[in-house]
Amino acid sequence: MRPALLNPLFASLASLRGIGTKQTRTFARLLKPDHGSSRDDPRVMDLLWHIPTGILDRRRQPVIADLAASGIVTVDVSVTRHIPSTTPRAPYRVECRDETGTLNLIFFNPPIDYLTKALPVGARRYISGEVSWFSGAPQIVHPDYIVAAEDFAQLPLVEPVYPLTFGLYPKILRKAMAAALAIMPDLPEWQDWHWLKQQGWPGAVSALKSLHAPQCEADLDPENPARARLAYDELLAGQLALALMRRHLKKSAGRVIRGTGRLRQAIIAKLPFELTEAQKDAIDDILRDMEARERMGRLLQGDVGSGKTIVALIALAAAVEAGFQGVLMAPTELLARQHFNTLTPYCGAACIGLEILTGRETGKSRRAIVEKITDGRAQIIIGTHALFQNDVVFADPGLIVIDEQHRFGVHQRLALRNKAAGGADMLVMTATPIPRTLQLTLYGDMDISHLREKPGHRPRIETRILAFSRLDDVVQGLARALDDGARAYWVCPLVMASENSDLTAVEARYAALSRHFPGRVGLLHGRMKGAEKDKVMEMFCQGEITILVATTVVEVGVDVPEATIMVIENAERFGLAQLHQLRGRVGRGLLASSCLLLYQGPLGENARKRLKIMRESDDGFVIAEQDLRLRGAGEILGARQSGMPVFRIADPGRAHASLLAAARNDCGLILARDPELVSERGQALRILLYLFERDEAVRTLTAG
Repeated sequence: MRPALLNPLFASLASLRGIGTKQTRTFARLLKPDHGSSRDDPRVMDLLWHIPTGILDRRRQPVIADLAASGIVTVDVSVTRHIPSTTPRAPYRVECRDETGTLNLIFFNPPIDYLTKALPVGARRYISGEVSWFSGAPQIVHPDYIVAAEDFAQLPLVEPVYPLTFGLYPKILRKAMAAALAIMPDLPEWQDWHWLKQQGWPGAVSALKSLHAPQCEADLDPENPARARLAYDELLAGQLALALMRRHLKKSAGRVIRGTGRLRQAIIAKLPFELTEAQKDAIDDILRDMEARERMGRLLQGDVGSGKTIVALIALAAAVEAGFQGVLMAPTELLARQHFNTLTPYCGAACIGLEILTGRETGKSRRAIVEKITDGRAQIIIGTHALFQNDVVFADPGLIVIDEQHRFGVHQRLALRNKAAGGADMLVMTATPIPRTLQLTLYGDMDISHLREKPGHRPRIETRILAFSRLDDVVQGLARALDDGARAYWVCPLVMASENSDLTAVEARYAALSRHFPGRVGLLHGRMKGAEKDKVMEMFCQGEITILVATTVVEVGVDVPEATIMVIENAERFGLAQLHQLRGRVGRGLLASSCLLLYQGPLGENARKRLKIMRESDDGFVIAEQDLRLRGAGEILGARQSGMPVFRIADPGRAHASLLAAARNDCGLILARDPELVSERGQALRILLYLFERDEAVRTLTAG
């Protein structure tokens, strides 16, 4: 149960005075967390974590004769006359003066009663806003503030600037933020007093209020004491939660899962290649964990094409050998069916009962599959979120494998594990190499195995960077390659054209390529129905179509060894990790492969660096480190799917890397001295965990 102290912070934003239902929906577009919650209604805490990125400085107060060409100013003037508009399109002008000159205030379609009351002729007023010039005369269009001389103290001379969304105005956001800060409760101090004093940090509440009231650009620096304090709080909450989850996992009784090796040998004999040394080492790690009495919690991290799926299959086969079921969970139906198709021949060779369950299976077909899962005839089950449904009851799962781990949250991971009455081992996999700094923040509750080596039969992929102006050359080169029997992916960023984007829509590219290559082009995107996707993929696999125009739905899991060409449009718009994943869809067979990165100029500095890195390296771990340096942890994690935690304050990959190490050390001391968090500091740390929504970790303290 979350402490009552925090209830005001987790109330709906609509609970704040002056925030209505319509405004709450607007705020939701800006504030709704993207770390796995399906909640539509933003809360007060979501707003408080929305920190400013700049300031508006109204302290510059020149006389009219000294006004600059542009910028925010505050001027002390007297109102001389009102000049109403003569036509509907003409502005309403209010002329003001000081001893040095004249300034016009410009309004379009204003409420006249308001202007005559706010700016009466002869009155002295302080005007603040953006100065501009028209016909050689200074003007301020729709001033931000109009304040009487006696009310000058109420004019905010420095205001924070926040990221906004369509329909949300700065004044409304600042008003809501002031209301949220006003109900901030007093919080107990959860940091070590000596550490706090050594760092020169303020208390948490004081730090948060300071963060929202910057007085200069330096106050926005990530190393500013207020920001650093809150960043450390966030990192400590994350590290403590992971440590508690890891301890709980290790304490949870597991089962010894020791297979005979018979099924594994049948699978290995069926492989058309030799296992790499990295695969063998990872298999040894996993089997050793499965044979231990503690539950396994291991991350298998491998670059694209490194052979994670075969490692997972061998582990699943070991569970079947020991009399248990194996479960492989995928985030999308496309990936689940790709796994099913890949594993079917190997499971057939080993006489393993393999089933798939996704949202597409319905009626009698679904009931038959669920029965096989329940009575154990389904020995390895591949599925999507459909496996979470209440009527899906497993016979006795011994190993659960979750693919593309970053697309699932902790809730989903625990929900699937809870379906294993006897306690299942868990192996999670990711094809996106993660820099070590981020591994510590995301997977501190798990042991990690790396697949840094690729199978020897995989060719190196030649990567070229081409301007979009050479599109005709690309199409002509593609025609020659297709005549020689090649197959190609052509990836576009959008499904539909947008008025606000100059990106080429996937439908438009499909239509254009179809004119060049009639009957040879297929279309694949996320809005298609499952059966349509399957049909297109099957046609591409069989060579009935030789060009697959797609969105990033093909980013992970799609495995067509005959495909040797990847064309990525608007490559400058993609992150490094996504470009690397897309490139990994080719080069999966024995044939030489190529990746063409088409860009629209002019290129920004970061985009140029990204494309250069892609051309020079095919090592996903190197690319991940470069991506972290270019973008920082928050942006990288924010670009991922729902399961990945997004840092609101901290930047563990760059500015706060040293704080992450300190937080990990602090966690070790905390749990060594107060493992159940019952001391005065321990109780405060529980509040910290709830504040950063690490509720699952607190529950492990009472779960036994």
